Amino acid sequence: MSTVGRQVISGIFISLLLFILITIGYLIAFPIADWSELWQRQVLDIPFIISIPSITIAFGIFFGIFSGLNWRRQLQAVDQLLHELEEGRTVEPKEQTGYIEIESINRRVVKIQKQMNEQVKLSQKLATERAEGQESQIQAIISQERNRLARELHDSVSQQLFAASMMMSAINETKSNQDDRETKQLKLVEQMIHQSQLEMRALLLHLRPVALKGKSLQVGMKELLQELSQKVSMTISWKIEELSLDKGVEDHLFRILQESVSNTLRHSKASKLEVLLIERDDFIILRVVDDGIGFDVEKSKAGSYGLQNIYERALEIGGATKIISIPKKGTRLEVKIPRMGEGKESND
Repeated sequence: MSTVGRQVISGIFISLLLFILITIGYLIAFPIADWSELWQRQVLDIPFIISIPSITIAFGIFFGIFSGLNWRRQLQAVDQLLHELEEGRTVEPKEQTGYIEIESINRRVVKIQKQMNEQVKLSQKLATERAEGQESQIQAIISQERNRLARELHDSVSQQLFAASMMMSAINETKSNQDDRETKQLKLVEQMIHQSQLEMRALLLHLRPVALKGKSLQVGMKELLQELSQKVSMTISWKIEELSLDKGVEDHLFRILQESVSNTLRHSKASKLEVLLIERDDFIILRVVDDGIGFDVEKSKAGSYGLQNIYERALEIGGATKIISIPKKGTRLEVKIPRMGEGKESND
């Protein structure tokens, strides 16, 4: 039941109590010998038994509507405050309402927002400190292992695929009959080897060290996407604005991009990939969109290590992740990070 409805019912109930009290007082002041006199006695040319209940009920309804509308306006203001708080917007203190309880709620909402902002600042600060303190040691170990795997794959599997591709190409060129079944099968094998080479190039690119190494986030993203566009048969476009961010935030955003692109290469079967990094309304927005086969987001949340890693990295720096995927239409991943101060150059 709405606030107005509840207040109207309360007003009617109060009016009935008022009617009873007025009736008792009237009968005490003007005793009657016969109850039929209630129809004979009049107030404003209307029988007493009708006029008094009508007046009190009308008063109760009017009071209920006025009170309900007033309370609904106050509650809607509180709901709007909570909605702004949920969206991460800055909550401004409301004007004095005259209601101590509502003003107390307003003060508490503003206080909660300040606490949330402090927690986000602390999370980003801790992420920055952790990235600065551990990056050198962790990245050294990771880089060594990734380089080792990349070298082994390049020296063995990649070279063997290249040799197999050359051999199949030479065999197909020597075939005189290009329409027989055996030649078609050999061409199919050659295409499969070529596709495996593309996937191997993407894998080798993914295995390369991912540290920014003193570069800004924008430079690191552009280099990654430019090199990727040269290695895979996929149209890659990007719009990357120049932003000044804390080192920890840059590090997390770069790794989120890498994880997202890796998922696209391995699973999406996409032909186009778009990357966007912008700042709007005090939010840093990273968006990755492809035109692949899509997937069930709810089912993949629990079972995908890559998606879970993206959610956790965004959460560590106070951000939120939204993924929309439509079968045969593609996938859109968006990470929004609140801007908490001017930040500092990532290569300081």
